[in-house]
Amino acid sequence: MTHQVSRSPFLKPFYTRTPVGGVIPRTQRRHTLPASEFRNLTPQDAISVFEIEREAFVSVSGECPLTLDEVLNFLSQCPELSLGWFEEGQLVAFIIGSGWGKERLEQEAMTQHIPETSAVHIHVLSVHRHARQQGKGSILLWRYLQYLRCVPGLRRALLVCEEFLVPFYHKAGFKEKGPSAITVPNLTFQEMEYHIGGAAYARRNSGC
Repeated sequence: MTHQVSRSPFLKPFYTRTPVGGVIPRTQRRHTLPASEFRNLTPQDAISVFEIEREAFVSVSGECPLTLDEVLNFLSQCPELSLGWFEEGQLVAFIIGSGWGKERLEQEAMTQHIPETSAVHIHVLSVHRHARQQGKGSILLWRYLQYLRCVPGLRRALLVCEEFLVPFYHKAGFKEKGPSAITVPNLTFQEMEYHIGGAAYARRNSGC
């Protein structure tokens, strides 16, 4: 999944305050936002998430995988299963997941979070339009899958995608499980699965 990302009221830049008179004491430090940061999302990020999602999906399929209320719901219930990529404080790409307790995804998985399960359902991966065609989607997905190795109890990641996206997820290590039971008008999906490695690998390679 650069140009400056459109601003959101929930992602305000950090301004350095200048004392009255315009003099900055020698001991005062200028604070800057990190050039690139990966972190879990919070409900305060929901508007920025939905703006990116809406632009990415509505123009293609006519609707978003998650409504704004669903984004807020998942970021409130299971923020630890999300990951956002921020550049200079602005969200440029994100993944949202939730817990799921069955072998295959069902229609209910689109809106439910099942806590303390061994599988995560990846609902959406999206990149801001100004940050596309730069490999960010692949990088973020790799970072997310490595991060999942650090989440206790998780063993599998599941998702559904349209046929043209299957090669993208194949490259990330996902395997096809066959046609999905999840349906959306005028769309059909393939279900895919990724087996999350053990904790020992995570400690050696992911900084857990």
